[in-house]
Amino acid sequence: MEITILMPCLNEEQTIAICIKKAQFSIERYQLNAEILVSDNGSADNSVSLAIDAGARVIIVKERGYGNVLRAGIEHAKGQYIIMADSDDSYDFSEIFPFVLKLREGYDLVMGNRFLGGIEPNSMPFLHRYLGNPVLSFVGRLFFKIPVGDFHCGIRGVNRQAMASINLFTTGMEFASEMIIKCSLSGQKITEIPVRLYPDGRSRPPHLRTWHDGWRHLRFLFLYCPTWLFLYPGSILMVVGIMITTLLLPGPVPLGHVTFDVHTMVYSASAIVIGFQTLTFYFCSKLFAAKKGFDYKNRWVGEFNHYFTLERGLIAGGIMLILGLSLTLYAIHMWIGKSFGTLQPSKMLRLIIPAVTSLMLGTQIIFNSFFASMLNLNLKYNKSIPVVNQTKEQIILATIV
Repeated sequence: MEITILMPCLNEEQTIAICIKKAQFSIERYQLNAEILVSDNGSADNSVSLAIDAGARVIIVKERGYGNVLRAGIEHAKGQYIIMADSDDSYDFSEIFPFVLKLREGYDLVMGNRFLGGIEPNSMPFLHRYLGNPVLSFVGRLFFKIPVGDFHCGIRGVNRQAMASINLFTTGMEFASEMIIKCSLSGQKITEIPVRLYPDGRSRPPHLRTWHDGWRHLRFLFLYCPTWLFLYPGSILMVVGIMITTLLLPGPVPLGHVTFDVHTMVYSASAIVIGFQTLTFYFCSKLFAAKKGFDYKNRWVGEFNHYFTLERGLIAGGIMLILGLSLTLYAIHMWIGKSFGTLQPSKMLRLIIPAVTSLMLGTQIIFNSFFASMLNLNLKYNKSIPVVNQTKEQIILATIV
């Protein structure tokens, strides 16, 4: 069978039969070798019986969630290609043939784009149209360099084998983003076509929860992009912290009516430490991703291994510890010179703050070097580990860009 038309369903008795009839129209008009599959997520109304009466094949998915119901539908689909769309009649199943053509051309993921095809009045809430979808789609394009303008369009076509190879696992609305991101990271061919969005035919409120589901999408984007989650914030904190600390080492820095002194240096030194630890999260997340086979390209690891060894990390950490201890001993020497009496706080803190910062960085470098080496064990001999049989927890931790 070539095509499976997949309809996720949860209490859609008002529209499910209409959607099936439109899909049947496409099948007859374009002479498609196709089936209609309704993936029901525990409807309490007459959706299932109406779908069966209309001629669809129905599966029941007990685990609640948009991702669960679509993953189950993909697994049970008989067609080589799957065209999925919401069963609330907001997308016209009689207009699915452009998806079929793109899939036949060899694309693995064909996205609909409502902003190109048109949005009918009262079919999309104002907040979703002008804030939620544009912002999340922009973040997705920025993080992953994916040329998709509408990350959350409810109609899309996929190659079933391609979907099986990328190990989709999310259970909720973030499934829409996961599919695009993993297809891109694994080198699948992606394109998009204009589609029109119509007002849905339901009298009840939609299942989508604006802020809750929007946060789940955004959280997923960050979890899969440690470059933006760890690398950029960590680099900025370290650079700014080093600059400010260096400026304040000789003495107070007046700026207009404000004078920056050792109190500011405490915060800038803290920024250095936090920034460095954030950067180590980035490096370790990349190593973990490569180790578990989630980093499909894996080019970064070779460069990292070219420069990093445990011994070099221990030497760098030892140098920082020696620097911190030297400054500490010098501060103690000055205190002894004052017979353990009162010292000038501003002068002493210019020694103590760099000393403590060096000690903290040295300790972090040493222990993180051991941790990175543990992650890196035998990595060079496992450069293409397939993504199979991984637990949800492993996949969530395996940030891969």
